[in-house]
Amino acid sequence: MTALVVTLVAVLLLTLRVPVGFALVIPSLGYIVFASSLSLTAAMERTVSSLNSFPLLAVPLFILVGYIANNAGLAERLFSAAQMLVGRVRGGLGYVSVLSSLGFSWMSGSAVSDVAVMATVQVPQMQKRGYGNRFIAGITGASSLVTPVMPPSIPAIMYGVASGVSIGALFIAAVIPALLLTVVLCVAVWFYARNKNELRGGPPEPGRWRVYLSVLPVMFAPVIVLGGILGGVFTPTEAAAVTVTYLIVVSVVFYRSLSLKGMISALRSTFSTTASIMFLVAASSLFGWVLTMERVPATLAKQVTALTDNPIIFMLLVLVVLLLIGMVMEPVSAVLITTPVLLPVAMEMGIDPIQFGIFLILTLLIGLFTPPVGLVLFVMESVTTLKSSEILRGVLPFVALFIGLAILLILVPELTLWLPQLMS
Repeated sequence: MTALVVTLVAVLLLTLRVPVGFALVIPSLGYIVFASSLSLTAAMERTVSSLNSFPLLAVPLFILVGYIANNAGLAERLFSAAQMLVGRVRGGLGYVSVLSSLGFSWMSGSAVSDVAVMATVQVPQMQKRGYGNRFIAGITGASSLVTPVMPPSIPAIMYGVASGVSIGALFIAAVIPALLLTVVLCVAVWFYARNKNELRGGPPEPGRWRVYLSVLPVMFAPVIVLGGILGGVFTPTEAAAVTVTYLIVVSVVFYRSLSLKGMISALRSTFSTTASIMFLVAASSLFGWVLTMERVPATLAKQVTALTDNPIIFMLLVLVVLLLIGMVMEPVSAVLITTPVLLPVAMEMGIDPIQFGIFLILTLLIGLFTPPVGLVLFVMESVTTLKSSEILRGVLPFVALFIGLAILLILVPELTLWLPQLMS
């Protein structure tokens, strides 16, 4: 009953638009002061110790990678190369949108960063070529979700920290779902453009090989991230540090596109974003500790196993719950809150924590383009001329595609487990 009151207070505060961190801290402190024998000193020690984690160092480093890529114009180079490669085929700019996000995903674990950069470049080009605004909004928003699925993924790091699962294994496990998502989006582009000859691009521009060669240093970034982790050369945190150093050298020496002002701006933005995320980590740790003290995970596991012992039915029920949570909470917060509660139940059902983690991340990401939170929708509206109604109608069909992919991950665990097992 006490845990229910704490949870209801947190939900009420979230409904009143109180920032997520404070909405978790306030009822947790109230529980410690009025309903437990714990001291505030122990609570603060617990909260601060949750930030004393080496894997968490990867978060600000990968965030910095994304901001450097933005300020140095690396995303635009990826767009140009993708346009040269597939821009001539029917519906080419749709494929360009998907492939650009796939390339950018190796340097940024944030869908919001992806759509903020790519939408400003892609949307005007697609409007000029005669693509419908609803399709533009849908494919641009859906493509941005490839970024937090494909490693390096900030939600995957958060899940790894909250669950104790190897972040390197999560990175490897996410590769096949991310590539499958890319294929599904390309099929959606083909279906849209299959009878529209007017969407075929013009003849190839001269100098395209020069564009391909110029983007090769950028495409070496994924070799550093995944190659280093798979080869056992360094940990995900060390891979993030090496990638930051590499992109700074490439941007300053090779492209000469990163100024001192741009670097300072990237650092300032990284500090701000990191502070917000770390406060969420600390608040979620305290809230999770309160729920654990009240034996919520154990009680929930007992109730669920009494209801059903079928892991597929359990995962489908979790799918519905996560979709509802994702609609009102951004993914990082949701991952930190739901993992300590749902993962013990999933493991009780015999579900692999790696499979559950990728499924949980993908499902919560759907909330990025569903109201009322829908951060991707708001960013797209702010950086383009698209109307909110066009954006909402455009992304709804892709919500169905993402839900279908989440169900596929439930039914075929090998999609997430085969590659980690192979690499182990």
